Amino acid sequence: MERIQLANDLSFSRIIHGLWRLADWKQSKEETLALIEHCLEKGITTFDHADIYGSYTCEKLFGEALALKPELRSKMEIVTKCGIVLKSPNRPEHKSHHYNTSKEHILKSVKQSLENLQTDYIDVLLIHRPDPFMDPAQVAEAFTQLKEEGKVRYFGVSNFKHHQFNMLQSYLDFPIVTNQIELSAYNLENFDDGTLNLCLEKRIPPMAWSPLAGGEIFSAGNEKAKRLRDTLEKVAEEIGAPGMDTVLYAWLLNHPANIMPIVGSGKRERIDAAIDALQYKLTLDQWFEILHSSMGHEVP
Repeated sequence: MERIQLANDLSFSRIIHGLWRLADWKQSKEETLALIEHCLEKGITTFDHADIYGSYTCEKLFGEALALKPELRSKMEIVTKCGIVLKSPNRPEHKSHHYNTSKEHILKSVKQSLENLQTDYIDVLLIHRPDPFMDPAQVAEAFTQLKEEGKVRYFGVSNFKHHQFNMLQSYLDFPIVTNQIELSAYNLENFDDGTLNLCLEKRIPPMAWSPLAGGEIFSAGNEKAKRLRDTLEKVAEEIGAPGMDTVLYAWLLNHPANIMPIVGSGKRERIDAAIDALQYKLTLDQWFEILHSSMGHEVP
C-alpha cells in the first residue's frame, strides 16, 4: 500500500477506511474487529471517525472492537472530528443542531472520543465544519493544550475553504496537516473554487470524502450522471478495470495532489476495489475525458 507523508513522523495509508456508517452495518464486536484486521492486512492503516457518527455511537463501537485486540492500536492511525452539535437521544443535553468550536467543547469532545475509542491518543483531530461563530484563538488554545498533553498528535480541518483554512492557520504555531473535503468526478466544487489548489500550495495531502459521490453517479437519472457513466464504462474497458468505481477512485488517485480517498463501506469487496484502483494509471486524455463528461463541455 502506498503511504502519504503528512509530517515527519506521521503518514497515512493512501486509501482510508471511513466509519461514518458503522452503526448501520449492525455488526458484532467480533465482526468489526475482523473488518479492521482485513483493512490492516490489505495495508489500510488509517481509520476516519467523527464524534457525531451514528448519532454519537460509531466511535464507541469501533473502540469496543479494538479492545478485543488492543495491540492493533499501534498499527493504525485514528482520525476523528469534533465541532458539530446534534440533537440526539444519546446527548439529551443538546438543545439544537449547531456548531461549537469553543475551547471547552473541543476539550470535552476529545476526552469523550478517547474514552469511546479506548485509546490514550488521537493521531489527527479535525474541526468538522467551518464555524461562523468560531473564535480561532480558542481553537488554537485547545489544540495547543491537547498537543502538550499528548492527547492529540496533529490537527486538521474538514470542509474548509481556502480563506477559512488560512484564517485558522494564522493562529497556530504548528501546521494544519490535512483538509478533508468532498472530491469526486461528479462533485467538482473543490476543484473549481481553489480549495484543492490551496492543498497543493501548502503541500497538504487532502482526504476525500464521498469519492463515489454517494453512489449518485450509479443511480441518478440526470444527464450529468448518464454522461459520466458512459465515459467511465469506456475508460474502464480501455484500462482493463473491473468497473466504474475503480475508475472513479483512479481518477482521484492519479491527481498530483496526493488525494487520499475515504472508503466508507463495510463490504470487503468494495474496500478491495478501492485498493485495486491504485494499480490503474489514466492517460491525460482519459483523465480530461472524465472531467469533460462531468462538466458537460471541454475546458476553455
